[in-house]
Amino acid sequence: MIRFLQKSGQTTKYILGGLLLIVCASMVVTLIPGGLSGDVFGGGQPGRGVIAKVEGSDITADEVRQQAREMLQQQMPQGGPNMGMLLPFFAQRAAEQLINQQVLLAEASRMGLRATPEEVKDELQHGHYAAYFFPGGNFIGTQEYEEMLQRANLTPAKFEASVGDEIRISKLRALISQSASVSETEIHNQFMKQNAKVKFDYAVLKQDDLRKGLHPTEEELKAFYESHKATYTNSIPEKRKVKYALVDTAKAEAGVQVTQDDLRAYYDQHRDEYRGAEQVKVSHIWIKMPLPGADGKVDEKKVAEAQHRADDLLKQLKNGAKFDELAKKYSEDPGSANVGGSLGWIGRAQMTPEFEKAAFSLSKGQISDVVKGSDGFHIIRLDDKQEAHVKSLDEVKSQIEPIVRRQRGQIAAQAKAEDLLKQARAQGMDAAAAALGIPVITSDFFARKDMLPGLGPAPQFMDAVFTATEKSPPDVASASQGPVVFQLLAVKPPATPTLEEIRSRVEEEFKNERSRTLLAQKAQELSDRAKAEHDLKRAAKELGATLKTSDFVLPDGQVPDIGSMTGQASVAFTMKPGEISGPINSGSSAAVLELLDNQKPTDADFAAKRDQIREQLLQGKQQELFGLFVSNLRDEMEKTGKIKINQEEMKALTRTGSEQGM
Repeated sequence: MIRFLQKSGQTTKYILGGLLLIVCASMVVTLIPGGLSGDVFGGGQPGRGVIAKVEGSDITADEVRQQAREMLQQQMPQGGPNMGMLLPFFAQRAAEQLINQQVLLAEASRMGLRATPEEVKDELQHGHYAAYFFPGGNFIGTQEYEEMLQRANLTPAKFEASVGDEIRISKLRALISQSASVSETEIHNQFMKQNAKVKFDYAVLKQDDLRKGLHPTEEELKAFYESHKATYTNSIPEKRKVKYALVDTAKAEAGVQVTQDDLRAYYDQHRDEYRGAEQVKVSHIWIKMPLPGADGKVDEKKVAEAQHRADDLLKQLKNGAKFDELAKKYSEDPGSANVGGSLGWIGRAQMTPEFEKAAFSLSKGQISDVVKGSDGFHIIRLDDKQEAHVKSLDEVKSQIEPIVRRQRGQIAAQAKAEDLLKQARAQGMDAAAAALGIPVITSDFFARKDMLPGLGPAPQFMDAVFTATEKSPPDVASASQGPVVFQLLAVKPPATPTLEEIRSRVEEEFKNERSRTLLAQKAQELSDRAKAEHDLKRAAKELGATLKTSDFVLPDGQVPDIGSMTGQASVAFTMKPGEISGPINSGSSAAVLELLDNQKPTDADFAAKRDQIREQLLQGKQQELFGLFVSNLRDEMEKTGKIKINQEEMKALTRTGSEQGM
């Protein structure tokens, strides 16, 4: 099946034609605890690039990478600097999903579960694909259907087969989950857990207040240092001292002359990168589709009213009204209304099918009729149009020149660094650098995580320095500013600091540990005294605790200085009025409760929420039951050799930095 681009709401403008690659919510099964397991492939070793075999069907590294990228895109649709770092993690999840999916399809086949052509057609027409292929109940047409699939690198046969797989898995899930049931007692207990309310007094002790009163003596600090010495052993990291010279790539770039021939050569080698797709520059006026009511249905009267407003705006445009002014005044798209409705340049597969079809069929300056989509009503104006073409060298010259300059600069800097290294090994760093006009810096001792002047963060350089041996000849390593020639001068091994060297740290840790202990002790004393005296208020005053009173709070509520009522404070829902709790620790504070009142929900409340709670519990049990089924099925298939996982390929795929291949 294909994956639809997951966006918040139905009114998003960018849907990539509604289609991505294979994966549908109902087929993404991630119920198996733990990570991938199983033996490395035994006999019949497959070629490289195969992550797993499930009953003879290959799951390839390319499939996993593709799915991982799509999963990451759904999680981070705006992109970001950390996307590459997250790919190995998503690759692990993607591999799990694809293996589980294949496991379920194999089991569905064994049980004789099939998907008929009529069922596939019904799913496309009435299921979660209907908005894309049957908007408003009408088929978009064979040509547009095939074009949409083609943009997702799918054929109708492949896509419809995957929809059939989805149906088969749904049938298997229904078959396995049908034995799940929920008793009336379970529904009522869950209702009470969710809807009972309590009100209580609570006395609060804070760790910070206790910490302020701590003034450790020298003997206490010495004793603490000695008892925790293992944590301080070698806590001063290894440090090294180097002499280094940076060959600055930016300076090398400044001296590079880029000729027309250089630009032409790069352009000819990368011509395919400069193919400009067909684009249109459009503006629109958007009247939103009314939201569904509590029953999940859209009020058709409100839909008619929205269409009437759009029709009226179109009539005003035909009578000479200015498009920009109407868009600013009436369009319900806040992102474009304030700029006269302009959406800028858009390409194919960026908008909803109805919008795209209308926009690309207009002539420059033409205004469309009212276009009805699942998100509302659009009036579109075509402001400009660009046909698909290969951009000329003149069009992309400004893009190419800095690339060529940077490449030439890097080559020049690397050559200069190699020359410097050769001379440094022959006549020493200082003489070699002076001859080339490059400054040499002698560092102080530094740790691996420190930054050196002129280099900034330089992990590759630091790796090279901290793997070098003393008295080794000069070497070269990379930094973001360019290659660096360096010579290791001295090494200070890791060391254990004396008390004097880390006195402030020891004192801080002493206070933290002692105040936590005091907090627990005082909270217990507060609880014991309040219970003995049957008076929380009096005990709080005697021990310097702050007394507060909560509002009526639900089981999922929050209370100041206590936090979530789902934690230790949930004991309040088991107490009787007048009863006093034990100590409740919430991290930096502790409290003791005295229940004042509890409110039980009414039978009418239960009647109103019964069906909803029953459905929630039933879905949870069905998911748990199906999850157990999948887990057991995986275990059995792995034991019998029907699932084989290539651990070496998996490690390579999920290794940090593997994003280079993803």
